Amino acid sequence: MRIRLDISYDGTHFRGWARQPGLRTVQGTIEDALTRILGGEPRLVVAGRTDAGVHASGQVAHLDLDVDQLARLPRRRRDGDETDAVAALAGRVRGVLGAYPDVTVRRTSVAPEGFDARFSAVWRRYSYRIADLTTGYDPLDRARTTNVKAHLDVEAMDAAARSLIGLHDFAAYCKAREEATTIRTLLEFDWHRAADGAVTANVRADAFCHSMVRALVGACVAVGEGRIDVDRVLDIRDAGARTPDTKVLAARGLVLAEVGYPADDLLASRAEQTRNRRDADGIGS
Repeated sequence: MRIRLDISYDGTHFRGWARQPGLRTVQGTIEDALTRILGGEPRLVVAGRTDAGVHASGQVAHLDLDVDQLARLPRRRRDGDETDAVAALAGRVRGVLGAYPDVTVRRTSVAPEGFDARFSAVWRRYSYRIADLTTGYDPLDRARTTNVKAHLDVEAMDAAARSLIGLHDFAAYCKAREEATTIRTLLEFDWHRAADGAVTANVRADAFCHSMVRALVGACVAVGEGRIDVDRVLDIRDAGARTPDTKVLAARGLVLAEVGYPADDLLASRAEQTRNRRDADGIGS
């Protein structure tokens, strides 16, 4: 049986999503909890691997259970069916993780046929949160907000962001990986000042390269500070190379907010299409 897990975490004290020997990671923490409940060696497949310090409110993963693990699923009542037992698993994981953990499994459910957390996804949405001199520093938000020592021009940042939307090569805004394409479709990118004064980005794309969101955010902050013009962000993109004009901002302000999937009857075909693209040109999550 394949189950879907909806996951949230504060990435401050994690060395990213992916399990690494001797390091505390989100994947390792959840898989260790699942092992205590289900036995064996549960392995999660995730929609998008986040870097060290990056948070998530809408991460999605899947897990395949063998016969023995199915038999150990927690039951809410003796005659509870497997669907009921899968739903109860999230509560058991939360119990193992403790009262105030920095990662939680919000929901577990039986995955629709053809569902693959990584390859069935059609888009990922991130948010980025900044406190500038207009907003001021709130220590209660220090784990999820990046401080910028300037009065940011949010309208200019928004114009710069929207100019980048579309299918393009974003090599200038990525950390290159060998044999991996940097061509992505940026579906949404905009900035606004939230009710609490924080300068907030909304970024949605079919997929992201390594450090892409934080690099795009850094370029827009350079515009907001008045260090570069709006048109400069396009010049940088079209040049296809990293530049000292902009910098990759800190991980602390970045949150994986949502992962989008097609209708259930299109899940399998979407997964097959994405795998074929990965094999052809190195597109990953």
